[in-house]
Amino acid sequence: MESLQTLFDILPQVGRIEWIGLRPERLGELISVNEATLIEGRGIEGDHKVTGRAGTKRQVTLIQQEHLIAVAGMLHRDEVSPGQTRRNIVVSGINLLALKGKQFRIGQALLEFSGPCEPCSRMEQNLGPGGFNAMRGHGGITAKVIEGGAIRVGDEVLASVKQDGN
Repeated sequence: MESLQTLFDILPQVGRIEWIGLRPERLGELISVNEATLIEGRGIEGDHKVTGRAGTKRQVTLIQQEHLIAVAGMLHRDEVSPGQTRRNIVVSGINLLALKGKQFRIGQALLEFSGPCEPCSRMEQNLGPGGFNAMRGHGGITAKVIEGGAIRVGDEVLASVKQDGN
Protein backbone atom coordinates (compact mmCIF):
# COMPACT_ATOMS: atom_id res chain seq x y z
CA MET A 1 0.00 0.00 0.00
CA GLU A 2 1.29 3.45 -0.95
CA SER A 3 1.83 6.11 1.69
CA LEU A 4 -0.32 9.22 1.71
CA GLN A 5 2.74 11.33 0.84
CA THR A 6 3.44 9.09 -2.19
CA LEU A 7 -0.15 9.63 -3.34
CA PHE A 8 0.20 13.41 -2.90
CA ASP A 9 3.34 13.35 -5.06
CA ILE A 10 1.71 11.54 -8.01
CA LEU A 11 0.53 14.33 -10.32
CA PRO A 12 0.98 13.35 -13.96
CA GLN A 13 -1.78 15.65 -15.21
CA VAL A 14 -0.80 18.54 -17.45
CA GLY A 15 -3.05 21.56 -17.38
CA ARG A 16 -3.52 24.38 -19.85
CA ILE A 17 -3.91 28.16 -19.53
CA GLU A 18 -7.39 29.10 -20.76
CA TRP A 19 -7.53 32.80 -19.85
CA ILE A 20 -5.30 35.56 -18.45
CA GLY A 21 -6.55 38.78 -16.89
CA LEU A 22 -5.04 41.81 -15.21
CA ARG A 23 -6.33 44.97 -13.56
CA PRO A 24 -4.46 48.17 -14.38
CA GLU A 25 -6.52 50.04 -11.74
CA ARG A 26 -7.67 49.22 -8.22
CA LEU A 27 -11.26 47.91 -8.27
CA GLY A 28 -11.15 48.15 -12.06
CA GLU A 29 -12.40 45.56 -14.49
CA LEU A 30 -10.07 42.75 -15.43
CA ILE A 31 -8.70 43.05 -18.92
CA SER A 32 -8.39 39.80 -20.84
CA VAL A 33 -5.01 39.34 -22.53
CA ASN A 34 -3.55 36.51 -24.59
CA GLU A 35 -0.12 36.77 -23.00
CA ALA A 36 1.52 38.37 -19.99
CA THR A 37 4.84 38.54 -18.18
CA LEU A 38 5.19 37.26 -14.64
CA ILE A 39 7.78 39.15 -12.59
CA GLU A 40 9.81 37.22 -10.02
CA GLY A 41 8.66 37.96 -6.48
CA ARG A 42 6.00 40.44 -7.70
CA GLY A 43 3.17 39.16 -9.91
CA ILE A 44 1.80 40.04 -13.35
CA GLU A 45 3.31 42.98 -15.19
CA GLY A 46 0.63 45.61 -15.81
CA ASP A 47 -1.51 44.60 -12.82
CA HIS A 48 -2.01 47.50 -10.40
CA LYS A 49 -0.81 45.45 -7.41
CA VAL A 50 2.48 44.29 -8.91
CA THR A 51 4.44 47.18 -7.37
CA GLY A 52 3.20 46.39 -3.87
CA ARG A 53 3.42 42.60 -3.95
CA ALA A 54 7.11 41.97 -3.30
CA GLY A 55 7.40 39.05 -0.93
CA THR A 56 3.65 38.62 -0.45
CA LYS A 57 1.98 35.24 -0.81
CA ARG A 58 -0.76 36.50 -3.15
CA GLN A 59 1.23 37.55 -6.22
CA VAL A 60 -0.90 35.63 -8.72
CA THR A 61 -4.35 34.06 -8.40
CA LEU A 62 -5.47 31.01 -10.35
CA ILE A 63 -8.81 29.24 -10.73
CA GLN A 64 -9.87 26.09 -12.55
CA GLN A 65 -12.16 26.38 -15.55
CA GLU A 66 -13.94 23.30 -14.23
CA HIS A 67 -14.81 25.27 -11.08
CA LEU A 68 -16.24 28.15 -13.10
CA ILE A 69 -18.62 25.60 -14.63
CA ALA A 70 -19.53 24.28 -11.17
CA VAL A 71 -20.15 27.79 -9.79
CA ALA A 72 -22.34 28.65 -12.80
CA GLY A 73 -24.37 25.50 -12.15
CA MET A 74 -24.91 26.41 -8.50
CA LEU A 75 -26.09 29.85 -9.56
CA HIS A 76 -28.40 28.37 -12.24
CA ARG A 77 -26.54 30.20 -14.99
CA ASP A 78 -25.10 29.10 -18.29
CA GLU A 79 -21.68 30.50 -17.44
CA VAL A 80 -19.56 32.59 -15.11
CA SER A 81 -16.94 34.72 -16.84
CA PRO A 82 -13.37 34.58 -15.51
CA GLY A 83 -13.30 38.33 -14.91
CA GLN A 84 -16.21 38.10 -12.50
CA THR A 85 -14.12 35.96 -10.13
CA ARG A 86 -11.28 38.53 -9.98
CA ARG A 87 -8.64 35.81 -10.59
CA ASN A 88 -5.62 36.36 -12.86
CA ILE A 89 -5.32 32.99 -14.58
CA VAL A 90 -7.86 30.32 -15.52
CA VAL A 91 -6.50 26.81 -16.11
CA SER A 92 -8.06 23.52 -17.10
CA GLY A 93 -7.06 19.89 -16.82
CA ILE A 94 -5.19 19.98 -13.51
CA ASN A 95 -6.43 20.05 -9.92
CA LEU A 96 -4.91 23.25 -8.50
CA LEU A 97 -5.29 22.04 -4.89
CA ALA A 98 -3.05 19.07 -5.77
CA LEU A 99 -0.25 21.63 -6.20
CA LYS A 100 -0.24 22.36 -2.44
CA GLY A 101 3.35 22.32 -1.19
CA LYS A 102 4.66 22.25 -4.76
CA GLN A 103 6.22 24.46 -7.34
CA PHE A 104 4.75 24.38 -10.81
CA ARG A 105 5.59 25.58 -14.29
CA ILE A 106 3.16 27.75 -16.15
CA GLY A 107 4.50 28.83 -19.51
CA GLN A 108 8.08 30.03 -18.96
CA ALA A 109 7.49 30.95 -15.31
CA LEU A 110 7.94 28.93 -12.13
CA LEU A 111 5.34 29.49 -9.40
CA GLU A 112 4.82 28.11 -5.91
CA PHE A 113 1.48 27.33 -4.28
CA SER A 114 1.03 29.78 -1.41
CA GLY A 115 -2.54 29.11 -0.29
CA PRO A 116 -6.20 28.82 -1.17
CA CYS A 117 -7.87 31.86 -2.72
CA GLU A 118 -10.97 32.23 -0.62
CA PRO A 119 -13.90 34.23 -2.00
CA CYS A 120 -14.54 37.77 -0.78
CA SER A 121 -17.68 39.87 -0.55
CA ARG A 122 -17.09 41.09 -4.13
CA MET A 123 -18.33 37.67 -5.29
CA GLU A 124 -21.81 38.55 -4.07
CA GLN A 125 -21.65 41.81 -6.00
CA ASN A 126 -20.13 40.31 -9.16
CA LEU A 127 -22.11 37.07 -9.30
CA GLY A 128 -25.35 38.13 -7.61
CA PRO A 129 -27.15 36.66 -4.59
CA GLY A 130 -25.43 33.47 -3.46
CA GLY A 131 -22.22 34.24 -5.38
CA PHE A 132 -20.07 34.18 -2.25
CA ASN A 133 -21.36 30.77 -1.15
CA ALA A 134 -21.19 29.34 -4.67
CA MET A 135 -17.48 30.24 -4.77
CA ARG A 136 -16.68 28.62 -1.41
CA GLY A 137 -14.39 25.67 -2.08
CA HIS A 138 -14.06 26.75 -5.72
CA GLY A 139 -12.04 29.96 -5.38
CA GLY A 140 -8.74 28.61 -6.67
CA ILE A 141 -5.29 29.27 -5.28
CA THR A 142 -2.73 32.00 -4.73
CA ALA A 143 0.86 31.61 -5.85
CA LYS A 144 4.24 33.29 -5.59
CA VAL A 145 6.37 33.88 -8.68
CA ILE A 146 9.67 32.07 -8.11
CA GLU A 147 11.04 32.64 -11.63
CA GLY A 148 9.51 35.20 -13.95
CA GLY A 149 8.74 34.66 -17.59
CA ALA A 150 6.18 34.88 -20.35
CA ILE A 151 2.87 33.05 -20.17
CA ARG A 152 0.33 32.65 -22.97
CA VAL A 153 -3.15 31.26 -23.38
CA GLY A 154 -2.61 27.62 -24.40
CA ASP A 155 0.63 27.16 -22.40
CA GLU A 156 1.01 24.06 -20.23
CA VAL A 157 0.67 23.98 -16.45
CA LEU A 158 2.57 21.16 -14.73
CA ALA A 159 3.99 20.27 -11.35
CA SER A 160 7.74 20.84 -11.18
CA VAL A 161 10.31 18.75 -9.36
CA LYS A 162 12.29 20.95 -6.99
CA GLN A 163 16.03 21.14 -7.57
CA ASP A 164 16.86 19.59 -4.20
CA GLY A 165 14.83 16.49 -5.08
CA ASN A 166 11.92 17.22 -2.70
